[in-house]
Amino acid sequence: MAIRALERASLCDELLAFDAFGAPTRRIEEDGVRYLVNEFWTSAQRQAHSLHEISYRACFKPQLPGFFISRLTAPGESVFDPFMGRGTTPIEAALQGRRPIGADINPLSILLTRPRLAPPSIAAIEKRLAEIPWEKGAIERDDLLVFYHPETLRRLCALRRHLLARAEPDDVDDWIRMVAINRLTGHSPGFFSVYSLPPNQAVSIEAQARINAKRAQTPPSRDVAALIARKSRALLSDGAPPSHPEAMLATGEAWRAPYVEDARVRLVVTSPPFLDVVHYASDNWLRNWFAGIDTEAVRISCHRSEAEWERMVRACLEEFARVVSPGGHVAFEVGEVRGGKVLLERLVWRAAEGLPFERLFVLVNSQSFTKTSNCWGVGNNAKGTNTNRVVTLRRR
Repeated sequence: MAIRALERASLCDELLAFDAFGAPTRRIEEDGVRYLVNEFWTSAQRQAHSLHEISYRACFKPQLPGFFISRLTAPGESVFDPFMGRGTTPIEAALQGRRPIGADINPLSILLTRPRLAPPSIAAIEKRLAEIPWEKGAIERDDLLVFYHPETLRRLCALRRHLLARAEPDDVDDWIRMVAINRLTGHSPGFFSVYSLPPNQAVSIEAQARINAKRAQTPPSRDVAALIARKSRALLSDGAPPSHPEAMLATGEAWRAPYVEDARVRLVVTSPPFLDVVHYASDNWLRNWFAGIDTEAVRISCHRSEAEWERMVRACLEEFARVVSPGGHVAFEVGEVRGGKVLLERLVWRAAEGLPFERLFVLVNSQSFTKTSNCWGVGNNAKGTNTNRVVTLRRR
């Protein structure tokens, strides 16, 4: 249902009638908060556009922003995510012909997002890969040999030097850097490294040495150019985004968006860090090295108490009240933390009090292999984030 159809029926009414997967939506009222519970989008992996297949820790599935973008915006309207991470919301906005606006305090976010909004051709990528002076690489850090074969590391250092020498890389180098960042470490032959943790985080040198010893493994030689080309073909297998308004990307704090004009945004879809569960410095040290980013200069807040986290959310919502147009929406996603004992959606609900938003409901995307909450009679997995809980607000 598109936004114009929603003029005849509220979003709440539509979701209460939602039965795409054969089950009615459950409506639950708890402590003054309205929950709508159903499987609103598929749990199947790799069902979204191929451009989304970039790894990043604690990211939501493309189906989440896609669900709200398709219902609450029209082509050409602006969609904003100030915690954009790998760029899921801006990429999905572009794929649906909306204007992508995104930001993150992590400078890696722009490097992972920008190239996919206007990707180069496979032919251009392969031509540039053939031009890089791979044979001139020299090992810059011996400690990285715990991850890489010496020849692989020389090639990576050659590529890194080539990219850092370009003060303003063109769209082809921008793309190659993004793919290389995503292929640095992983647990299959599709990555540059020996077997390691999944690619959304890098273990320490010491931890990788222990993995190598336990598995009795040594890093094999990898063809860096071939792996970049192969991943590029996979990312572009569904094609590039259609024509869409020019994107706006920024590096900065979510609660300050001076680059966005008042009432410019029709929809915010975002998800902040969930209470000290992601550690930027330890997760991204290797990506930062390759990209030439000083990890110590990235001041990512880590909110260790519920009160601190709620104050951060309040500051964000105050800024959203400025940039969202009347009648526009905010979809603020939180997951389950600390074994489901902390209900972050309640903190968001409370943080919105007194602001020019109508608090509509908390959408809970519940799937067959996940949980919602013990008190709702749904089986639990042992740990982890098992549901999407999306506080949905409408700007008055």
